[in-house]
Amino acid sequence: MAYNSTYNSPFEYASKLGHLNVVESEWVKSLVKDFESNYYEFSENEKDGWEQAELEGISKLKHFWAVDGSNVTVSSNTTPSREVSFVKAGLLSIEQSKLNRIDKKQPHPILLKDLLAKSAVHHSTVFPLRNIKTSMGSNFNSIRNIVRDSLKLDQEGIFYETLKWLVYEKWREEYVQSPDFQCPHCENEVSGLEPNEDTKSCESCQKEVYLTDMIGFHLDITEESAPESVSSAYMLVVEHIMLFTTIRLLWNHKDKNLVSETLFIKDGPLTLRSQYSKLVPSIRNFLEYAKLVERPIHIIGQEKSGVFADHLEQVSREVNPKNRDESMHYSVLTHEYIRKEVYRTPDLMNSYGKRTNWGEKVYVKTDPNSYLVLNIPTGQYVDLEGHPNDKDLIGLKRILKTLPDIISHRYTGALFPIELANGIASMSSYPSSSILQKFLEENMS
Repeated sequence: MAYNSTYNSPFEYASKLGHLNVVESEWVKSLVKDFESNYYEFSENEKDGWEQAELEGISKLKHFWAVDGSNVTVSSNTTPSREVSFVKAGLLSIEQSKLNRIDKKQPHPILLKDLLAKSAVHHSTVFPLRNIKTSMGSNFNSIRNIVRDSLKLDQEGIFYETLKWLVYEKWREEYVQSPDFQCPHCENEVSGLEPNEDTKSCESCQKEVYLTDMIGFHLDITEESAPESVSSAYMLVVEHIMLFTTIRLLWNHKDKNLVSETLFIKDGPLTLRSQYSKLVPSIRNFLEYAKLVERPIHIIGQEKSGVFADHLEQVSREVNPKNRDESMHYSVLTHEYIRKEVYRTPDLMNSYGKRTNWGEKVYVKTDPNSYLVLNIPTGQYVDLEGHPNDKDLIGLKRILKTLPDIISHRYTGALFPIELANGIASMSSYPSSSILQKFLEENMS
């Protein structure tokens, strides 16, 4: 392991001759000679899951909303180094009529500017991670207050209202309590907040807790510092809240059909892990309710990397369409398939994604060169053998019918709305981190 660079000393580079002992080792030579290439074999189980998309008479979705987020952590060039993490998320509305005018391979900058004009909503905040003091007290309390205030103050509190709408299930006639959670002060269990409340006193220590404490960011924070994972977790949570803000507003729109004519798109899987999964039951409950009252919500998440994307890259070479004149094909992945073919693990105590996922995995191949991993909700989790299937997934056929209109051919399996959302939400490591570092140093005493 090499020494890292500092402001007054260089990085220790690895030895340029260090490989010689390895390649001259008789033991290593004997092992490498015994290695054989293990070519990917396409199993019968993988073939059986693929179907041709029968979409005759299926109508396309007309409106699109896409959400994406990013976070960048920067450190000051001071001693001791001060570290903060910036978070940015963007929500973008796209109309089908404008989208049809865009060349998906080489979009014209003027048309892109017109498409993005007055159609994007931004959310941003910053978290102190290390060696930072604020007027709100310790690092622990600062982050708790920043989470609450970022949601409560931005866009006149519209995102905070969505959090309450989800947690208290305010689409129902009778609201519910929030989930129980660990007190940030005494670490004892706090019973859920009463419907529509913002705060309460912990039953054990009598100190005030916030609704946003229920999400659980404080479980990853110490009194004086916080890991970068806090900002990435906040980014994921706020992406969900921003997407459901649009869903909430359209749900209450006077045109009751509008929400079901819209495709809501999230960059990344439809999942919230660890303590943040407390929001998942409410999301599932709403989607199930919407399905039962015949106002289905069409949502997709796209996984661009990871184990499923890697698996599909191998599988896609063996499945149709292999020619341009062939129809789209897809495969709904059952939990058993995921365990056996993707993760290749023995029987699990809990079914895949039972606590954390609110979307199921679907492989789609739209043409010989375009394939993608989608997540599509079912409403309530379907914990049955051979499930999920086509009928479990909300609006599967309408989503598949719409996909060719939003496929971008600039990247493999790219979706144009996600490209645009990424453009308004992303912060690259360079130059964004350099600019933010300068901003940090100029604005901190």
